[in-house]
Amino acid sequence: MQVNMHEAKSQLSRLVRAALAGEEVIIAQHGVPVVRLVPVPRTVRTGGWGCLDLDPAAVDAAFTPEVEAAVAAQFTSVD
Repeated sequence: MQVNMHEAKSQLSRLVRAALAGEEVIIAQHGVPVVRLVPVPRTVRTGGWGCLDLDPAAVDAAFTPEVEAAVAAQFTSVD
């Protein structure tokens, strides 16, 4: 859809919803397209508190019987 600048100012919420729904929204000035309204891609947090981007298979692989035995061997007391 293409709208003029005045309509874009008065109908911004509706235009944002349309863009979020996947519709192409072009804003024109004096009938000439000047900008396209597009959603910002959502990003996955890759750091910070509470963000673990782990592969479950990799976590499970860390607890094989061989790994468990190697870790246990590190904690056996040598008297």
